Amino acid sequence: MLAQREFDAWLFYDHHHRDPIAYRILGLLEELPVSRRWFYVIPAQGNPWKLVEPEHLDSLPGTKETYSAWRELADQLKTTLAPFPCLAMQYSPNNLIFYVGMVDAGTVEMVRSFGHDIVSSGDLIAYFEVALSDEQIRSHFRARDKIDAITEEAFHEIGRRVRDGGATEFDIQEWIMQAFLRENVTTAGDKSAVAVNEHSSVPHYAPAVEQSAAIRDGDFVLLDIRVKESTPDGVFCDITWTESVGQPSARQREIFAIVKDARGSASQPYAPPSPPEGRSLVAKLTASSATSSVAMATENTLLTELATRLAPVFMQTAPTWTIYLEIKDEREIIPNTCFSVEPGIYMPEFGVRSEVNVLGRPGSAEVTGRVQSELVII
Repeated sequence: MLAQREFDAWLFYDHHHRDPIAYRILGLLEELPVSRRWFYVIPAQGNPWKLVEPEHLDSLPGTKETYSAWRELADQLKTTLAPFPCLAMQYSPNNLIFYVGMVDAGTVEMVRSFGHDIVSSGDLIAYFEVALSDEQIRSHFRARDKIDAITEEAFHEIGRRVRDGGATEFDIQEWIMQAFLRENVTTAGDKSAVAVNEHSSVPHYAPAVEQSAAIRDGDFVLLDIRVKESTPDGVFCDITWTESVGQPSARQREIFAIVKDARGSASQPYAPPSPPEGRSLVAKLTASSATSSVAMATENTLLTELATRLAPVFMQTAPTWTIYLEIKDEREIIPNTCFSVEPGIYMPEFGVRSEVNVLGRPGSAEVTGRVQSELVII
């Protein structure tokens, strides 16, 4: 993997648990006492090497060197790294991908002063933390089947309650959460977004019992739902649909059509490449194509969001977000990666977001769930 990218070694570094990525990939205990700096080198060829305080990192294979004084650390590190001109580290140029940039600037400066080229380990991390096993992929499909059914039932429930006297955002949110319990799926602590009218323009809106709008005839409703199986290795399915209670306005139809086209531009099938050709900027092209679709259609008059998000076991882990609007993320999208595409346009009176999940396979990709082609009319 390192040699394919022409990296000579992967250099791990930590002090006081600043780099949780290193602990997960190396299999180190999160509660491991760390009072001094440590370094661990995995070469493209040859055996690993570690520079640590005595009796530290003994669970990791490789040659062990210890140090006491800071000058001793610098001298040993310089000597040991000499055969490796190009080093991957948890570093992001200009800190553009701050989920990956865990190494402090001073340590990067020190290693560079030894004459090394420092490159980002972002693509390497993905193979350990984002690439899914066959069983994890099957768990995503099972979550998809349940979330698609629950979403459709939620539309019917909204319609039934509106006809019978009304409902609130919180009422429908609670109904959805009860459906999750029945189906033995979990949101891992989150609540589903049920957003009416202007609330649908708030990307992370979640109703509360004391602040919950009523849903009435003529309202515009956004549902953002994500679940996974209640197992440690369950993989999320994350979708967003929009609907109108009664006939939508011409403006709502227009904005939905723009978002739909942007989503289609970003989720068209692509072939996840193989290194070194894999350095082609698939994530950048995927996200920027949808951004361009939204910008051109709206003539820059609307507040827009474009997120192309990787969606593995835990959505918040370091290599999982590929959001080309607020983050210039140019990491490779690797095979067996599941991610979501979710362009949105947010206006004062309503907002439209449409989210699908895409599964990359070696040489192909597919949208894994139902695709909204028009506004749902309740």
